[in-house]
Amino acid sequence: MELMQAVNERRSIRNYKEGIGITEDQLKELIACAQLAPSWKNSQTGRYYVALSEEAKAKVYATLPEFNSNSSKNASALIVTTFEMKRAGFDREGNPDNELGDQWGAYDLGLQNENLLLRARDMGYDTLVMGIRDSRAIREIFDIPESQQVVAVIAVGVRENDGVMPKRKDIESILKVL
Repeated sequence: MELMQAVNERRSIRNYKEGIGITEDQLKELIACAQLAPSWKNSQTGRYYVALSEEAKAKVYATLPEFNSNSSKNASALIVTTFEMKRAGFDREGNPDNELGDQWGAYDLGLQNENLLLRARDMGYDTLVMGIRDSRAIREIFDIPESQQVVAVIAVGVRENDGVMPKRKDIESILKVL
């Protein structure tokens, strides 16, 4: 699949086909693609935790509000994305390199997650990024260290039906060229 085809076809999908799995090798392929994204000083602070079994997915679903758990029902996997804090955007002594501090870790993770979303579409899977979740409960499920910030849960599965592209802002309203 060409890059622009994946970009144009990618949607936030809220209906997944039941009974379609994803293998650990396919998950590793998604994470390997995510890891190719640029990061502050090549710090590569993104971390991924995957609920693949029905039991593990049920635990993660319980950490989501009902509208998110219903929207991601039948997903093949639920991927929790985190980043190591106090690394991206910091010098070796732990001082922020600019005013953003740990926000650079979130920025870098966003770049990684976009790679993951596009690779999933390229592989025939679809995704839904969910930011409303109980991070403390998720931290307990996966034994995530306090040094990591829980950011999102990404549902991965095969779409039941096509999503509709929401209207995008006009380029003129978001671009300023000097």
